[in-house]
Formats: sequence, structure tokens, C-alpha cells
Amino acid sequence: MFHVTVRDHFMAAHSFRGDVFGPAQALHGATFVVDASFRRPELDEDGVVVDIGLASARLGEVLADLNYRNLDGHPEFKGANTTTEYLAKAIADRLAERIRAGGMGEGARGLTGLQVTLHESHVAWAGYERAL
Repeated sequence: MFHVTVRDHFMAAHSFRGDVFGPAQALHGATFVVDASFRRPELDEDGVVVDIGLASARLGEVLADLNYRNLDGHPEFKGANTTTEYLAKAIADRLAERIRAGGMGEGARGLTGLQVTLHESHVAWAGYERAL
């Protein structure tokens, strides 16, 4: 299986509900480094997995809606604990929508999988992997 990964980041504020989150129940900020890996079993006719420039641009578009936002007030996340795991799935689903809509170019038709990893620090991260 071949894969190409692009990286970006976003900064957001949020809070959590539930005693399990301790002091993170209070509003706090986070800077997430985001890796999006696009997968396919064979390279396309040009010898690539996906256009890296388009992959980077689509990831940037997805993250722009989250950057410098208080996620507690974001309509898509109303009532949700926006954990790192939860956000990884939300970002993966948004990227998958752009792929289905043709926003990744002709070469994206052969993509079979997508993995999004959010690094919340240099020692902790979470991800979500889905089929396309």
C-alpha cells in the first residue's frame, strides 16, 4: 500500500464535560499538528499517490474553519466533547467529502483510504482511519 502524507496545524480553544477530564473541563487552548495520509494500492499513471499540492490545499481548507475558533461554539460540534480523537474523525470526514466532490483532481479516484492524525504534543497524539 502506498501513501502520501501532508501536514498542517490549527489553534483552537475548547472545554470538556466530565470529571475524567480534570482541569481540561475549563476553557483552554490547543495547537494541533495534523497529518493527513492518503492511501492507494497502486500508483497512478504518473507514478504518484495523489497531487501533494492539492492534498495540502484541501487540508488547509478543512482546518481554516477550525483555526482560531472556540470549538465549544462551533455549530458542527454542539454538545460534543471535541477530544483529539473526535476531531481526527471530523477532519477525516471533511477531507473525504472533498475527495468525493472531485476536489483532489483526477488522480484521487484511485485512493482507497485516508488516515488523519492529530498531534496535541510531542508525546501524545490520536488518529482516525477510514476507507474512501
